[in-house]
Amino acid sequence: MKTLDDWLLHLEGLHPKGQAGIELGLDRIRLVKAALGQAQHCPVIVVGGTNGKGSTCAYLENIIDRAGYKVGCYTSPHLLAYNERVRLNGRPVADEALCAAFARVEAARQQAGSVALTYFEFGTLAAWEVFAAAGVEAAILEVGLGGRLDAVNAYEPDVSIVTTVALDHTDWLGPDRERIGFEKAGIYRSGKPAFCADPQPPHSLLDHAATIGADLRLIGRDFGFERPPAESGENRLQWRWWCRSGERLLKRSLAYPGLRGPTQLYNAAVALAALEALVDLLPVTMQAIRPGLIETELPGRFQVLPGKPAIVLDVGHNPQAIKVLADNLANMGFFNSTHAVLGMLKDKDIVGALLPLKGKIDIWHLATLPGPRGATAETLAAVIVDAGLGGEIVCHASPAAAMQAAKGGAAESDRIMAFGSFYTVAGALQALRKKP
Repeated sequence: MKTLDDWLLHLEGLHPKGQAGIELGLDRIRLVKAALGQAQHCPVIVVGGTNGKGSTCAYLENIIDRAGYKVGCYTSPHLLAYNERVRLNGRPVADEALCAAFARVEAARQQAGSVALTYFEFGTLAAWEVFAAAGVEAAILEVGLGGRLDAVNAYEPDVSIVTTVALDHTDWLGPDRERIGFEKAGIYRSGKPAFCADPQPPHSLLDHAATIGADLRLIGRDFGFERPPAESGENRLQWRWWCRSGERLLKRSLAYPGLRGPTQLYNAAVALAALEALVDLLPVTMQAIRPGLIETELPGRFQVLPGKPAIVLDVGHNPQAIKVLADNLANMGFFNSTHAVLGMLKDKDIVGALLPLKGKIDIWHLATLPGPRGATAETLAAVIVDAGLGGEIVCHASPAAAMQAAKGGAAESDRIMAFGSFYTVAGALQALRKKP
């Protein structure tokens, strides 16, 4: 019997580009999906976007769980264990369930002519097998890369969400927001609710939605949020969500979500709007929404660990995400020194991503990331020097080593932030406590 580790090694070896390889397209997954005889048996929510996908999925998952449904959620990548990618009611599935699903996918792959599935394609098919076997009543699928040609797009969403459109993965998706917006909008469907939580959506996204006849719903026009102004005398600990539903205008006052940072209101607002669009298929009440929002947790999304020095973990790795991180850090209060634990992939816009932190880091602990896509600590050091970002620089062989050094050198009145990649946060977590 193969263990989960055995299966993951098998997945890595199937496609010429391995686990880190990316090959977009739907032909391979559709062949094996047909061989498996997969049929959709429940409402499906597909979530894409440059940033905010994971948070939006987490809100949806937690609220639907609170409403008493059996909910499956498929996200990527993982931090410490592959099982994190496939969850049932918020809990990673057991190795046995994954192995059984992998075995069924492998049999179908052989039946379909030994199709060279990518790591992500194989995992996507297996996630659906797990959900089908568990009889989930709702499935949330997070896009891995782009949208139009992503493996998740082989499934038919009842509701599609694009959270944000920003520059990332430009080698695969295109050099500007217009091209990237078109790729993201590929998850929209004719006649189905299609949400966009980006306040300035690219014209390509709007045009594609109109061309296919999607029921496009935009933040600020069809749904949104308000913060009570200071002079209003209203409860500053609450925000207001609103949504147009037919002829009605719904408004709700809610406590702030469990995930930190002002941008989380965009993610929470679009999650609630999507659930409102599904009210006939998947009704949820305020008794589920209120605790569902407040109690949502997600490792690595501006996650502040308890204790001193303050430690912040954030998987942000592109200019938009790190600008949000910088803004959140500015709202944290005073710290004597800020230590950065940084590792990034070399195909990212490293200079653009780090510019918002100019003059804000006292000591950079730079880590070399593993694999062919990983940037070396020395490469990051050169970028920081050339861009004049300031701060002392120390290079390390791994994120775990960088975090250990930062923790050893930080005073209780200091702050440490580990960011730049899932690999960086995973290494930092391993160094700190061996679990998320």
